[in-house]
Amino acid sequence: MSARPIGMKVPHTLVLLYGMIVLAWLATLVLPAGVFETVTNDHGREVVVPGTFTTLADASAPSFWSLFTVIPRGLAAAQGIIFFVFIIGGALGVIRATGALDAAMSRLLERFGGQTALLIAMGMLAFGAGSSTIGMAEEYIALIAILITLCRAMRMDTVAALGIMTAGYAVGFGTAVINPFTVLVAQEVAGLPPTSGWGYRLVLFFPFLAIGFVYVLRYARKVQADPTASLVYDIPEAQPPESPESTALTGRHWAVLGLILATLVALVWGIKWQGWYLVELGAIFIGLALVAGLVCGLGLDDMARRFVDGAAELTGTALLIGFARAIELMLSDGQVLYTIVNALAVPLEAVGGELSAVGMLLIQSALNFFIPSGSGQAYVTMPLMAPIADLVGVTRQVAVLAYQMGDGFMNIIVPTNAVLMGMLGLCGIPYGRWFRFVWPLVAMYVAAGAVAIVIAVQFGYS
Repeated sequence: MSARPIGMKVPHTLVLLYGMIVLAWLATLVLPAGVFETVTNDHGREVVVPGTFTTLADASAPSFWSLFTVIPRGLAAAQGIIFFVFIIGGALGVIRATGALDAAMSRLLERFGGQTALLIAMGMLAFGAGSSTIGMAEEYIALIAILITLCRAMRMDTVAALGIMTAGYAVGFGTAVINPFTVLVAQEVAGLPPTSGWGYRLVLFFPFLAIGFVYVLRYARKVQADPTASLVYDIPEAQPPESPESTALTGRHWAVLGLILATLVALVWGIKWQGWYLVELGAIFIGLALVAGLVCGLGLDDMARRFVDGAAELTGTALLIGFARAIELMLSDGQVLYTIVNALAVPLEAVGGELSAVGMLLIQSALNFFIPSGSGQAYVTMPLMAPIADLVGVTRQVAVLAYQMGDGFMNIIVPTNAVLMGMLGLCGIPYGRWFRFVWPLVAMYVAAGAVAIVIAVQFGYS
């Protein structure tokens, strides 16, 4: 059976990202630079002051030379997640060498091998819950290899595997109940009690999760029925490894699996209660690789080689993350981010009620391309959206909901999101193919979000 034609050739993801850097540079030449005044709030955070936007007549756009210097700067700015990715790759290289994962996959597939819907549902629920409660995103990178192996054994492709993960965490961020990095930050800026309005967000979590589940399941079933229907059928880099052969679980394998579970528990504990981030998470995975290798009798030299090989496989991923970060740097250098924010926010004052609330959702969705950081977007946009909400007669809680949906749903499609680009690099999926898969899902999420926001306006969600 021959592969179906894919259509117009899409450039390499690195080419697409550099093209966006060039477009960002051109935007700095065309758009006027502008700033808002900022103040430090009660929590020590700088927030913009509504109504203070001014253009900068004497500002200069980045030079042509910046098209080249912004790339190493982007790599440096994203060094935390880049080195975390390298550490994850190295640790997985050592763990794969122990054979524990292959043995565990064999056992799981013997027990649940034909239950595709169960894998998708449980995976999405777990990723959605992690993002909704403690704001997990980068941490999922460590689980991609395992998820891909499971999906391969069930005759799915890497697109379906990543779809399970991203569809879940998009819902987690978009309808977050208590995410400390998005909803709690936005509520703080808007002057709302922390976690207020959680009941409605919890109710929304499940229907949005169902939308993602049906979408990913339909695609997975299509690929299972016809492998050439895969969006990455003709891309060698995106082909998952062969399913593991049936292997007995030894005592050493069980010990390694116990170490992996303990690491994941420690990860959740550290993020939630100790304020851990990439440095601490990287350290714990280095420890996991070292102890797992020793438990299974790997020599130190062998572990070192496996670690280097695993990290080397992710060099392309590291570059994608740095290039994605460079886009945001270029816009910041040109001081046009506030110009874009102001131009989008001002028209909302001319409409009222439901239209304004839905407009907030669309504006927050668009701004996610320029400000992919969830908390960063909250500090820039919520000081503007909260007073607009007062002006047009909707609650500030609605404005927060519009913000978190715009941020959360767009996380899985905007190429400026370094975490998404890292995941695509790990899976070998070109951005163009991923866009073809995910844009209908994002459109459904945004449409459903608009309905949820209109309902929230009508019952005075607070």
